Amino acid sequence: MTIDASIDMRRSAVPVAAPVDDLLTAPILPTLLRLAIPNTIAMFGSTLVAVAETAYIGRLGTEPLAGIALVFPFAMLTQMMSAGAMGGGVSSAISRSLGAGDRDRAADLALHAAMIGACAGLFFTAMMLGFGRNFYALLGGRGGVLEQSMHYSQVLFSGAISIWLVNTLASVVRGTGDMRTPSLTLIAVSMVQVAIGGVFGLGLFGVPSFGMRGVAAGQLSAFSLGAIFLAWYLASGRSRLKLDFAAFRFQRAMFVDILKVGAISCLSPLQSVLTILIFTKILAGFGTETLAGYGMGSRLEFLLIPIAFAVGVASVPMVGMAIGAGLVTRARHVTWTAAAVAGLIVGLVGAVVAVKPALWVSLFTNDPGVTAAAYSYFALAGPAFGFFGIGVCLYFSSQGAAKVGGPVLAGTVRLLLVAIGGWWLTISGAPAWTLFALVGGAMVVFGLTTALTIRLTRWS
Repeated sequence: MTIDASIDMRRSAVPVAAPVDDLLTAPILPTLLRLAIPNTIAMFGSTLVAVAETAYIGRLGTEPLAGIALVFPFAMLTQMMSAGAMGGGVSSAISRSLGAGDRDRAADLALHAAMIGACAGLFFTAMMLGFGRNFYALLGGRGGVLEQSMHYSQVLFSGAISIWLVNTLASVVRGTGDMRTPSLTLIAVSMVQVAIGGVFGLGLFGVPSFGMRGVAAGQLSAFSLGAIFLAWYLASGRSRLKLDFAAFRFQRAMFVDILKVGAISCLSPLQSVLTILIFTKILAGFGTETLAGYGMGSRLEFLLIPIAFAVGVASVPMVGMAIGAGLVTRARHVTWTAAAVAGLIVGLVGAVVAVKPALWVSLFTNDPGVTAAAYSYFALAGPAFGFFGIGVCLYFSSQGAAKVGGPVLAGTVRLLLVAIGGWWLTISGAPAWTLFALVGGAMVVFGLTTALTIRLTRWS
């Protein structure tokens, strides 16, 4: 008997769970909302973390607040690549295998995904510890602002592997249609992060204050614990996938199935972060107050991505299983329904902060210059947030169909619009508000272009 035959016999003896067919037959909108609600709650926890961290840092002073504006794009790049880009590729591959009825392949994909996540985390650690200071200096970081950014960055990125493993393993579970377990895990991670970051950052309860290092230690500790829990959860057999470590083999096809979506998808968050970095570099010339004000605005913009993420990632297993089962029309219906929901929610947030920016800005600072810059940003970019939400959600849905080329192209158009337009406005001596208006216009273009490319792309 060959080794492969022995493995197949051993696998056939393992009982499998009932097919996850409700994602293929249930009404689309109620099912989408049922899957999105746990994600929304988890993302709300992430929002509270961002608010808490920014509040902590705001109490540390203006230089730390400006310093976090330099680090934040790289921190979000780590999160977006691991949870949204590569994570979407993981969920897509697993859900398509489940839709086709191949649970053994789905289980093998989970183990290959964990290896990809670990390697990517180590890459981020090496890159940011080795070149972080150069990156922040290129963005305009100088003196105390640069030092504050390094204090936060060195602690955070020393444990990038934990961030990647949490998001990768959570994506494995989401690919099975289980949104509850990853969401509860991320909520717990958020609570631990807020507690530890506050205690060590501000020096509460008699603990010495470690400043920016202490705030970053909260995220490092919380994600390390989260990674340990999710690894145990999958290894224990409590998930909807039965992982067979004894039968595991390295298979090139498994890596290809994940990376053909995940690797291309990574271009999208890279483009988003490059857009923010280019804009941050341009605004650094307008002074620390303007940079800090924009930092608060861009932080909310990044926080809108998790809202669209909550809906978009819920659509990934629905679209993926439908594609795996050959139900292309249903997959498209899921995609447009998700985009409408995300656009409505994110658009409402944008409208609120455009009319009442103090609801967000007053949480962090009372500095007149910083407040004026943030108000200007929200007034001009806030009305376009809905288009941004549509584009982000469609990007996730397209991952389920393994057709991400169009949304990535739309991100390229947005990047070029901001880069070229920002350069032209700068050399023309335009005021900061014109750059904020450019950001809003680029969001509109991004959303409409993404929708058009998906409409024209053939799914099969």
